[in-house]
Amino acid sequence: MSEPTTSTAPTNPTKIVITDCDHDSIDIERAVARDAGVELVLAQCRTEDEVIAAAAGADAIVVQYAPITAKVLDALPGLKAIGRYGVGVDTLDVEAATARGVAICNVPDYGTEDVSDHAIALAVSLARGITQLDRGVRRGDHSLGPVQPLHRIGGRVFGVVGLGLIGAATGRKAKGLGYQVIGSDPLLTAGTVTADGITVVGFEELVASADVISLHVPLNQYTHHLINSDVLDRVKPGAVLVNTCRGAVVDTDAVAAALQDGRLHAAGLDVFELEPLPRTSPLLELENAVLTPHAAWYSEESYAELKRRTVENVVEVCAGRAPRNILNSEVLNGSVPA
Repeated sequence: MSEPTTSTAPTNPTKIVITDCDHDSIDIERAVARDAGVELVLAQCRTEDEVIAAAAGADAIVVQYAPITAKVLDALPGLKAIGRYGVGVDTLDVEAATARGVAICNVPDYGTEDVSDHAIALAVSLARGITQLDRGVRRGDHSLGPVQPLHRIGGRVFGVVGLGLIGAATGRKAKGLGYQVIGSDPLLTAGTVTADGITVVGFEELVASADVISLHVPLNQYTHHLINSDVLDRVKPGAVLVNTCRGAVVDTDAVAAALQDGRLHAAGLDVFELEPLPRTSPLLELENAVLTPHAAWYSEESYAELKRRTVENVVEVCAGRAPRNILNSEVLNGSVPA
C-alpha cells in the first residue's frame, strides 16, 4: 500500500508596499526584493486612508512623503517595519510605531558627501557672488557693484548648526577652503573641540559671529523656525545663510524680509517650507537668494544607494534580522514597554 500523501499550503511571501515614490523607476528596489524572495508593490499614496488601503496585508512599507500616523499603524496590525527614503522621519509617528513594535528604518548616511558638497557649493557661490555676476553678464552688465563688498574666504568664520554626519562633513570641507569653522549642537558642550577640529560654541554665539550660517539639523518641535526674525536681528553684518536640511527650520517670510532689508547679505536655500516653492514666493524676486529644488541629496551614487538600502533595511527586519539602520532598536529585542 502506498504511503498517504500530505499537502502543505504555500506560504505567502513577505509583502512590501512602497506607499509613494517620485523616482524615475524602482528597478533597484525590485532587484533587492527579487533576490530576497519578497513581493514588492508600488502605490502612490498621499493620505492616511490611501496608505491604509494600499498597504493592507503588508509586512513592511517603504515611504517617501506619505503620512504614517497612529491611525495608519492601527489599521495595519501586521506591519513589522517602515523604511524611509532618506534621513528625516518627520512624516512618521516614531513614538506610535515604537509602541506598536514596528521598526523605523532610515538611511542616515547615504547622502553625507553629496549634501555637504552642495552646502559648500552654495556657501562659496554666495561668498563670491557667482550667481549675481552670472545674471549680470547675461544682461550685459559687467560691473561688480551688485556683489560688493566681496571678502576673501580665508579667515572668515563658517558656522555649522548641527554637527551630525552631514554637518561635520560640511565643517571639514569648509576648513579645507580656509574658513575658521565653529559649530553649535545641543548634544555637545560649548568650549570643546570635535574630532574634526571644529570649535563648539553656543547657538547665540554662532549666530553673532559667523559669516556663513549653514544649517544641518533635523526638523522637530525644537528646530521649527529655528531661524526666525529675532535670530536674524542678531546675525553678523554681511552674513549669509545656507539651508540644506529641512525647509521649516527657517521662517521663510522672515528670511525674505532679512534679505530685502540687508540684515542678511545673501541666502542659499535648497529646501522650503512648501515644496515645490510657490510661484508667489518673494524669494523668487530676490537677486541675493540662490535657490535649488531640494537637490542637495542627489548624485547617481547616492540615488542608487538610497534605493537599495531602504529596501534592504525592511527586508532584514521581516527576516528577523537586525537591519543596518534602525531608529528604535528596542522593538527588535522586545524591550518596548507595554
